[in-house]
Formats: sequence, C-alpha cells, structure tokens
Amino acid sequence: MKIVIVGGVAAGAKAAAKSRRLLPDAEIDIYTQDTHVSYSACGLPYYIEGNFEDYKTLLVRTPEEFALSGINVHLRHKITKIIPKTKQILVENLETPECFLVRYDKLILATGARPFIPNIKHVALNNVFTLRTIEDGIAIREKVESSKNAVIIGGGYIGIELLEACVKQGLYTTLIERNPTIMPMFDSDISELIKNQLMSINDGKFEIITSDSVTEMVGDNSGVTSVKTASGKEIETNLVILCAGVVPNVEVAIDAGISLGETGAIKVTPKMETNISDIYACGDCVEEIHLISNTPVWVPLGSNANKEGRCAAMNACGFEDEFPGVLASAVTRCMKLTMSMTGLTETQAKKLGYETVSATVTKYDKVGYMPDANNITLKLVADKKTKRLIGGQGIGAGDADKRINTLATALIAKLTVDEFYNNDLTYSPPFSPTIDPLLNAAQILISKLESGS
Repeated sequence: MKIVIVGGVAAGAKAAAKSRRLLPDAEIDIYTQDTHVSYSACGLPYYIEGNFEDYKTLLVRTPEEFALSGINVHLRHKITKIIPKTKQILVENLETPECFLVRYDKLILATGARPFIPNIKHVALNNVFTLRTIEDGIAIREKVESSKNAVIIGGGYIGIELLEACVKQGLYTTLIERNPTIMPMFDSDISELIKNQLMSINDGKFEIITSDSVTEMVGDNSGVTSVKTASGKEIETNLVILCAGVVPNVEVAIDAGISLGETGAIKVTPKMETNISDIYACGDCVEEIHLISNTPVWVPLGSNANKEGRCAAMNACGFEDEFPGVLASAVTRCMKLTMSMTGLTETQAKKLGYETVSATVTKYDKVGYMPDANNITLKLVADKKTKRLIGGQGIGAGDADKRINTLATALIAKLTVDEFYNNDLTYSPPFSPTIDPLLNAAQILISKLESGS
C-alpha cells in the first residue's frame, strides 16, 4: 500500500502518523510546499508576542522524526496536478526545476488554506505581512521588535490575537475592521461588548476602528509607511499585518474533477471521501456539516483538522471511522479578555429559519469574595419550538471558556433547556458561585419559554 499525503501541518501530519500505526508496512509520503511540517500554526501569535523565544517550540515533529517511523517528508514540493485515471500526482520541486510523477494507492489531500489578500492599492509593499507559516511568524516578530507602530487589518480571531501581541511588544497598534463590530462571528450585542471591554482597559496603547477599510498602502523602497482608509484617514505605521480571513486551497482538486461543496471547500463524506475513488480530503481545505443545523459550513480550525486527519487515515487504511461534523466551537483571548462560542449564534439561527429565544447574563465566575473573581457574560440561544439549546457565547476576564465547553457537550447531547438546567455542576468558592452563571442563563431561558416571550 502506498499512501500519499498532500500537506503536512495539522491534518496531513495526523493522517500520516495514524496511517503508520494502522499499517506498519505501508509506504507513506508527505509532500508539502512548506519549509516545515507538523507545527502549531495557532501558536504563532504567541511567539510574536514573546511568550517564548525559540520558534522550534511550535514544531510537533520534524522530518527526521517522521523518517524514524518510515514516513518520507518532502519539503518544498508542490503538487501541480492529480491524475485520478492513472493514480498519479505531478510534483514540482520548488528548489529545482525538476517535475516528476508519483504513484499512489490512496491519496489524502490536506492542502489547507491561505490568507485572503484584500484588494488594496500597493498591498505588495515591503513590511506588509500575512500570518500562516513559521516563516511568516519569524519575519513578523523580527519587524515587530524593531518597530514603534503597527496596523492590523481585520478584527477576527487572528487580528485580535495579533493586537495583543503587538501591544505587549510595545507597539502602538491600530486595528481596522470593515464591519460595524470586531469579532463579527459573534452576535452583534456580544461583539459590541467585546469592543467596549477592550477599550475600557485601553491605556492609550491601541485604537480600534470599525466600519472602515484600508484602500491604499503608502510607502517607499524600504516598505510601507502609512495606510489610507475609505473614510479618509491616513495612519502612520512601520508594518501592516493582513488578517482579513483565509480561503481554502482547492485549485488542484478542482482541476482533478473533485467536487466542492456550497462553502467553496472540498465536499467530503463523513468518511472524508471525495467524489473520486481512493482520494480523501481533510483539514482546512474541506467543508463540514454543522451538528445543530445539519447544513454545510467551513470551519478551518486546528482542532477539526486533527480529528479529520485521523478519520481520513482510518478509512484510507481500510478501517471504519466517521467524522460527524462540527459545532464551530472556538476560543481566543485579547488583553486577558476571553472570547468563546459554540453552536449557532442567534443571528445564524434566525437566518436558518429558527424561532429563537435567548438569555444573556453577566455574573462573577467565582464567589464574589474570592480575590480572583471576575465578571463573565454568557449568552444562551434556544429553539423556541423544541426548547433545545442550539448555541452560546461567553466573554469576560473570568473563566468564560469552561462554560462554553460545558455547553458544547450539552449541544452534542441535544439537551433541552430544562434538561440542561438540572445539570449537576460542581461548586466551590474558588471555582464557581453556588448557582453557576450557565444555570442562571438557563433559568432565564426557561422563564422566557414558559411565558412565550
């Protein structure tokens, strides 16, 4: 059996390792355009922030370590064509002009995603960065350490993580988001709270601009010196980081006749099969099914990628496994403010036709007399017809994320609000109030559902 894997960060590396455990005698090759394999891309903002000095801390497994288990890693090799009829791929060595064909019995695509580059004049100036690879992280950190000002374009997860990183490195940082709120994946009321809470702790080290967009980079031979926005602002800067989202790498798949889903990512079965026999796909290049709405979604997160890589390997190796879907659970932080969510937001649910009921509470995450007690705000969303919980969001300086993790389990179990309210959650003053804020929110939901409001 010859297993060829395209891409080797999260999903691809996991697929290779699992394949080796399942089939000790299989021939396994990873081809990647990258200069590294099997690393934590999610840790790059924290490397830039200075939480650790050596980027090699982010490396999970080196090519040499893969080789010890009989997995051949080919760095700086690009797959330019898939030929399903003959079960071959055309490979280009990016370090030489060499191109060659490679045979496969099973092909696993883990081609990932790449940063979206907005249509901005002079966007190719020096010191305009994106963050996706180890090299990106190294280059940004080097520039950050020699700069005074930074502009971040995009107020999603990566944007606000880099806001914290730049501020902690001593840069005056301006974050620009074209939507009316930062973190627009949350409901607007929660997003507004996020912005307000961040600004309440701002001591003149950063600025957040919403409902505006960068239209032009201004600079010279040495690089960008300022940005111009649609509203007429011009902001001086030593560097710009583009955090305007990502797009799936699907071009080689399209060329091979592999079908895409509604989201524009590769469509796969629960076994991670594509529409072409013996070709599987996993990670940031594939779409998933949302476990609440049963609709296609694209949620490019490392947690999903690892599980999908394992599932693809299981089935490629002749074993049975299924990846059921996602809740789109996510968490991040900025300036000690935690932001977490799972399931459907109220906005998403309404667009999908749900009649929603929601409850929002702000409470201490621990008993108030504890010295480390902090406020958290929780929003629970339920389906009015079935009384089933369908989503939730949590923010705050306290432990909001553990409440969202608890809620995620309830969503998987398809609990109603009443069933969830009877949950026997732990209590001790250093960890929670006597009635956990999650249950406070559930109690309000029950009252609303009973009153029909």
